[in-house]
Amino acid sequence: MDRSLVWAILLLVLGNNVVILSDSLIKLLDGFEAPFQFVLYRQLSATLMLLPVILLLKRPLLPKNLRWHATRAHIFLLGTVFMVISLTTLPLATANAIFYAAPVITVVLARLLFKERVTILSLSTAALGMVGVLVIVNPTSANIFALAALVAATTLALNNLLIKKLPSEHGIIDTLYLTNLLGIPTAAAFALFEGAAFNPDTLLIAVGSSLFAMVYAGTCVYAYRAAESNKVTSAEYTGLIGAVLLGM
Repeated sequence: MDRSLVWAILLLVLGNNVVILSDSLIKLLDGFEAPFQFVLYRQLSATLMLLPVILLLKRPLLPKNLRWHATRAHIFLLGTVFMVISLTTLPLATANAIFYAAPVITVVLARLLFKERVTILSLSTAALGMVGVLVIVNPTSANIFALAALVAATTLALNNLLIKKLPSEHGIIDTLYLTNLLGIPTAAAFALFEGAAFNPDTLLIAVGSSLFAMVYAGTCVYAYRAAESNKVTSAEYTGLIGAVLLGM
């Protein structure tokens, strides 16, 4: 097996189990009613954490060719909002089970939108994954908030596929920095519209969530650049084990 493919799979396993910690922190916001404020805190904190690294590496603060970065930034913003809504209204295991429909959606979108070759093995893995998701979620007890989790899963899949559209000269740090930076104006506008009061506890949770989420996002940037999506996306299911354990 190609070494880069092995690394891509291993890093996705790591990233998916780290991001569960981010979801667990968000779960502490049960009943939270200002998702855009939380997303703004996350994006601001991520940008500020990454800025010293960007400066140390002497990378441009606003490089050229930002079209796909801006697209991913706003898809990421939308997905995070729906993720917060679903995590604060659904049990942790249920929300994460729906999030892990993302590998299935990735295989489908890769074929429909990007004309990637889909093998029998990848289709079988996707089908088995969907069956597992349905068993865990139990659709008969799902409610409207399950749709929010499904939207989050779809945005996650789309964002991972769009990684291949990014300029090759933009590394992992550049990508994480720009994904957060370019979404700040939109997040700030909606946060102002929400009008929620500042809460230091929410800010602290957002900072912690952002840190864990960046680890996952970084592994995705590497993995989906290093290999075809249908070869690595099944590794995303490994985080479902941690989600179930934490949700018990």
